[in-house]
Amino acid sequence: MEIIEQLNWRYATKAMNGKKIPQEKIDRILEAARLAPSSNGLQPFEIIVVSNQELKEKIRPAAFNQPQITGCSHLLVFAAWDQYTPERIDGFIAHTAATRGGDPERLERQRQSLMHNFGRMDQDRGYAHAARQAYLSLGVTIVAAAAEGVDGTPMEGFDPEQLDAILDLRSKGLRSAVIIALGYRDTEKDWLVHLTKVRKDKAQFVTELN
Repeated sequence: MEIIEQLNWRYATKAMNGKKIPQEKIDRILEAARLAPSSNGLQPFEIIVVSNQELKEKIRPAAFNQPQITGCSHLLVFAAWDQYTPERIDGFIAHTAATRGGDPERLERQRQSLMHNFGRMDQDRGYAHAARQAYLSLGVTIVAAAAEGVDGTPMEGFDPEQLDAILDLRSKGLRSAVIIALGYRDTEKDWLVHLTKVRKDKAQFVTELN
């Protein structure tokens, strides 16, 4: 399917049938998520991939008992850095140097710029910024899933503190930001499956300043 057809096909699936997604499709979706843009290329988040059914059952009450949690094939948890730290920024610079090489003085200027822009953020502001970067990757994930013929339901309806505790995220300096259930729609149980997609008309959505 072409990209517009794929986006017309997808919707926020409310009931999934439990069918497993082939690993090669998951791998391509995750690679697309990895290649998504982020501020300064920092990628201040990680993706936790949950396919273990018992763990999904444990997570479901923390997500207000939504059936997609246990009906999906894979649950992706986008976990953002809890704050920007000198160690994390230094790690990024070291990885950049190992990947690209480059002039040490230029890299040091980049490090100083990152420390100036991010290193001085307090914890709440730093996490909020990191979470927004995770959402950029989430958007790419949604499109990549649709391109694979996989349903993806992004979800903010969960208790972050409970989910963080279940996955032990705080010990890793992470906090859950958003989740997406990946799977296949249950066409017999999902009341949304045959409904027309509702979106604003272009004239209501786009303002062109020529």
